[in-house]
Amino acid sequence: MNNDQHRFETDNTEPNHRVLGVSKNVFYTGLTSFLTDTSSKMVYSVMPMFLMSIGASKTSLSLIEGIAESTAALIKTLSGFWSDKIGKNKPFMLIGYGLSAIIMPLYAFVSTPLQVLYLRFVERVGKGIRTAPRDSLVAGSVLNGETGKSFGLQKAMDNMGAILGPLIAFILMSLYPANYPLIFLISGIPGLLGILVLFLKISEAKKNQGALLKKFRFQDFSKKYYLFLGIIFIFTLGNSTDALLMVKANEIGVKVAYIPLVYLITSIVSVVLAIPMGVLSDKIGKEILLVGGYLVYAMVYFGFGYSSNIRVIISLFALYGLYSAMTDGIQKAFISDVIDKNKKGTGLGIYNALLGVTLLPASLIAGLLYDHVNSSIPFYFGACTALISTILLLIFRTIPDKRL
Repeated sequence: MNNDQHRFETDNTEPNHRVLGVSKNVFYTGLTSFLTDTSSKMVYSVMPMFLMSIGASKTSLSLIEGIAESTAALIKTLSGFWSDKIGKNKPFMLIGYGLSAIIMPLYAFVSTPLQVLYLRFVERVGKGIRTAPRDSLVAGSVLNGETGKSFGLQKAMDNMGAILGPLIAFILMSLYPANYPLIFLISGIPGLLGILVLFLKISEAKKNQGALLKKFRFQDFSKKYYLFLGIIFIFTLGNSTDALLMVKANEIGVKVAYIPLVYLITSIVSVVLAIPMGVLSDKIGKEILLVGGYLVYAMVYFGFGYSSNIRVIISLFALYGLYSAMTDGIQKAFISDVIDKNKKGTGLGIYNALLGVTLLPASLIAGLLYDHVNSSIPFYFGACTALISTILLLIFRTIPDKRL
């Protein structure tokens, strides 16, 4: 290791104290995510029903999600690279979280699916700007190599917001049936609180200026990294928008007002299990846990396609939370482990961009299958891609590191 690399490895000492077992930055980044997700999940948990109430089809609903995610995906790579280049993450986080806080209340004033698409696009641009720099800051603030635990906490805090947001939406929908604008307006409050926490409590992870990334080159990333991204691509091709899960629940008899509560089950399970799964991944290996997570996903999607029983569907939402805890944070932690410290923002940005770009064909395929074949086929398709990804990941684990 040369002197610049050594300085980069040892220079990251801020913050060096723990809050609830993790570094200060990791905790308060999680708190910012919690507040922002409270805001966004208030909106997201009712958005499918809102869109259908103003004339959207399942295909257009899926297309809105896919276009918004995919067109903003490139920004995730650019913001990750730029944060590595200048050695700063916080400015990107402030801009990205700020856009989300502004956009959420504006949904109260739309009347067509096209207007929703415009706002959804801008809000996803904000997510694109903040995501890779945020993940890079978390990776750069990890103490004692506990990447699984740190990203597990990040995921748990995300999902705590995904619990509170739908719960607030459910209460408001029960008191004021179909009053979507009221939910959208109130969602702005936690979003603004998240900006306050970010501004006051989060600091940059120190980086040695001589070790900053100067330019992007594909050969700077390992074959192991690219092979893993290939597996993620195949899996994500069958992982369409969660909005279709909520639509399916509504179609088999779950009332609109209760849809946020059904989605809430997923978040509760994920919150409870995200940190334990992250700690477990640090002990047994992240690939092993991901294999289990993909298998759980295949079971869930097969169940959504096969069953029309309300109790079974609700149980599958709980199992979907287990899948989330076993994969979302763990994939980021694994990528963080296989890329150099001065390239974490770029590497995580490419990963996040891949997810966003793939969501467009995934959502379009699922929406078209749902509308023009039947409501089971898109879920069977997702189960198949998950099983293929599981097999590829098992093969991936058998390849010695020296050959990658």
